[in-house]
Amino acid sequence: MIRRRRAATAGLPLPGRCGPEAGRHALATERLLLFTPRTRLDVAAALAACADAEAQRWLGTQADHVLPDPGTRKALLAWRPAGDDGRQVPRMLAQPYAPGPDDPLLLVCVRRSDLGYAGALELEHRTGEMGGWLAPACRGQGLGAELFRAGVALAHTHAGLSTVRAGAETGNTASRRALARAGFVPDEGPPRHTLPDGRVVEAVWHRHDSAAAFRCR
Repeated sequence: MIRRRRAATAGLPLPGRCGPEAGRHALATERLLLFTPRTRLDVAAALAACADAEAQRWLGTQADHVLPDPGTRKALLAWRPAGDDGRQVPRMLAQPYAPGPDDPLLLVCVRRSDLGYAGALELEHRTGEMGGWLAPACRGQGLGAELFRAGVALAHTHAGLSTVRAGAETGNTASRRALARAGFVPDEGPPRHTLPDGRVVEAVWHRHDSAAAFRCR
């Protein structure tokens, strides 16, 4: 799961070496590098990756309300992580991001080939529930399975969770297929789920277990 980083990731957090501050993590798959956001740009890009209508149909997080303009979302996703492509990031977006101790674990992900923002992964470490999304340009390439495998690693070898669960709408075949390819198996759970925007959807649940879970520090 954890691999050596390529030269293209120079300047970004090293996979497998979590920061000394609480709540900071870094890991990688074959094509993705994932790390705790360092700046507001990282967080804004993570939101931009799921603010389109297709993503919001399944997520219902109302990121489309935070970033309603498609041009703004496209511009955010065109940036590279702050300071890693030589461009001057606007001061507001360059400000540091510090996760709170009770916040879900949020990892922004970039493509290892070109450092383009690719999506994000979120783990609620208190309940063991996980979710994730990919930017429009990164869908349909098998990256969903890599994203969820990273979620498995985050849960089992960083957060110390022996079980991680993920829900999906029954009609979201892409997400269900990606979870299966990441090693998740069907699990029991509420047949209906209320999304953050208030919509109630039919849901199926999946789980991944480990008998050797541990915290990264």
